[in-house]
Amino acid sequence: MGGEGSASQLVANNGLSSCMVDVNSVRSNWRSRGFSCDIWTDPPGQTWEDYTHTADEVVMTMDGDVEFEIDGKVLRPPVGEELFIPAGIVHSVRNRGRTTSRWLYGYKIAG
Repeated sequence: MGGEGSASQLVANNGLSSCMVDVNSVRSNWRSRGFSCDIWTDPPGQTWEDYTHTADEVVMTMDGDVEFEIDGKVLRPPVGEELFIPAGIVHSVRNRGRTTSRWLYGYKIAG
């Protein structure tokens, strides 16, 4: 797991530091590796349990407190960290925060 290069940058936000994802950079990187790239938005408390897909998937948190469970391993990656989910592996996604979460997802494009 882990991305190819940095997809985020540390920025000042009224004296606080936060991480912002450069969506265009991630999209370009993922497409060069054969993945699609779209944004998913979940309200607080939203869960997606026990999914599988026929294609490899990559995900990356943009905003919020997102928990991924991949093949029984629970991960709470920081904003900007890429996770890889192999095809056929059971996985779940949960917004553990009190605010809306946004995360990038992409599937390996056949061909």
